[in-house]
Amino acid sequence: MRESSYQTALTLFGSIFGLVGLVAAQGLRQPGAAWRMAWNQRTRATATGTTAASIDVAPLEMLGTRIFWLMFAMMTMMSTTGLMVTSQMGAFTRDFGMGSLLVFGMPVLPLALSLDRLTNGATRPFFGWVSDRIGRENTMLVAFALEGAAMTLWLLARDNPVMFVLLSGLVFFGWGEIFSLFPSTLTDTFGTRHATANYGCLYMAQGIGSVLGGPVAALLHQSTGSWIPVFAVIITMDFTTAALAIAALKPMRRRWLKKSHRERVTATAEETVFGMT
Repeated sequence: MRESSYQTALTLFGSIFGLVGLVAAQGLRQPGAAWRMAWNQRTRATATGTTAASIDVAPLEMLGTRIFWLMFAMMTMMSTTGLMVTSQMGAFTRDFGMGSLLVFGMPVLPLALSLDRLTNGATRPFFGWVSDRIGRENTMLVAFALEGAAMTLWLLARDNPVMFVLLSGLVFFGWGEIFSLFPSTLTDTFGTRHATANYGCLYMAQGIGSVLGGPVAALLHQSTGSWIPVFAVIITMDFTTAALAIAALKPMRRRWLKKSHRERVTATAEETVFGMT
């Protein structure tokens, strides 16, 4: 069919996504004994080298920690910045005079959105891989600062259609990794046993970001008559979150992991003593 209603499109794509998810799920398996042994060796590392929790923390206990709420605030800010851009991109593209321009023979907005989908997907495994090597918080610093810098350059180059398209991709490359960095950091901090429920609690930050992102950006633009204040808010939150990752989250997590390691060692020693008596 050349044309169809949005109901038909949503039903068709929903069915396709559901089928793909069902087929992909058939490849999931319980971790083997070798994997579990390697994980235990990793989590029982020395206190100075620990990168993952030695204990499993349930959701209610996790909600009582300052680390969780710091991560919640950071993810809320990052979700808000990305959703501000996503929800208002068409509007500020037109207001910047890019709505009717062509780049490489394509309209600016569709081309930018197509590039954004690619970079937004590619950033997740890329920065996940990076964080496995240089650490979660160090990677957050790089990624969040990258988005802030890209947003700054995007605003400055808003009259250049080629740079507008390329920098839009870089902005989303610096944003989409929140969906790999925050889950992994949360699991490293509070353990794997309650990982799904714990991340469900943290993911509510995305809901708050969706409530704040679009409406706040629209209201700010409406009240000021300019998109520059919207960009300024986004850039400020990007660099603030990057600073929090390295200045607050990193030392807080280091203390937490040392504490969890000591508790694990103490519990293991007590089990050994009582097991011998």
